[in-house]
Amino acid sequence: MDTLRLDVDPEKGVSPLGRPSKYTEEFQRDAVDLVRSSGRPINQVARELGMSHETLRHWVRKQERQTGAGSTSGGDTPSVADKDAEIARLRREVAQLRQEKEILRKAAAYFAKEMDR
Repeated sequence: MDTLRLDVDPEKGVSPLGRPSKYTEEFQRDAVDLVRSSGRPINQVARELGMSHETLRHWVRKQERQTGAGSTSGGDTPSVADKDAEIARLRREVAQLRQEKEILRKAAAYFAKEMDR
């Protein structure tokens, strides 16, 4: 009698005990995404989904290993250099938008003057 099958791959939706997982891969992805996007603790999300917190914790860690992410608290935290680069990009964009707004304002004034003739 083969009760423990170690040759079965748990990554393919089958538990190490040879049982098919009762959760679909889509449900697992959605649950992990919920943990990451909500910023709530794994225990709270698992309770709301009606499942074991250890199962959800396993899924989160598994996805982190696959993607190389290191945070379980609800998202990636950008570095200071990334934040500085984003601020510089946004400042350039704001300057360009202000320049475009000024051009449009001048064009509107010009055409308004032309309409009055």
